[in-house]
Amino acid sequence: MPEPEATESQDHDGGAPVPRLVLASASPARARILESAGLPFTVVVSDVDEDAIAAEHPLASPAETAQLLARAKSEDVAGHPEASGALVIGCDSVFELDGVAYGKPWEPEVALERWRMQSGRTGQLHTGHWVVDNRDLASRDGGAPLARPATGALSSAVVRFADVDEEEIAAYVATGEPLQCAGAFTIDGRGAAFVSAVEGDPNAVIGMSVSTLRSLLAEFGVSLASLWEVGND
Repeated sequence: MPEPEATESQDHDGGAPVPRLVLASASPARARILESAGLPFTVVVSDVDEDAIAAEHPLASPAETAQLLARAKSEDVAGHPEASGALVIGCDSVFELDGVAYGKPWEPEVALERWRMQSGRTGQLHTGHWVVDNRDLASRDGGAPLARPATGALSSAVVRFADVDEEEIAAYVATGEPLQCAGAFTIDGRGAAFVSAVEGDPNAVIGMSVSTLRSLLAEFGVSLASLWEVGND
């Protein structure tokens, strides 16, 4: 994992400094997406209780829940000293089947039941994105700190599952892979064998849409190209 940078890097033309990125997630899949996209970053894991936040918003749709959790993670990490001066990226994924939200199963028995229910069917994977601009924490006339600028967006994809028999389900759950994945599946691991089609951004299904992130960073005047240059220095 990339080490934290002490300061922002200057761009090659001596212009505005290129900001650091902080990923507010312990997800290895999201880290791999950023690494594959050539984006340097550091990780600061949030202390957010996801179940508690979801319980506070019982009327939220699965898509709204994904965005609420992404925002909570990003805002929590933005308050950590390690995130000072950085752009903080929070993401969270929620799987929707028949209008019901499903997060990580955690337990094998739960994952088995999920797969018996979704085999041969179609659902949606929603990934919320929230970016907090932590670059300017100056106070106004010595008063309270300025509100941190922030923006977010949702990326959703339709996921079609193959018909999976009981033996395959048991073997997959036994690997442990689906236990910490929204919807109890992956498309970048063993679970790919059971996904017949994805309609939408596959990276959003894995955990983060780079296309969505590009648009959000652009709102703060940051281009992916400038970050690539930092990564290649």
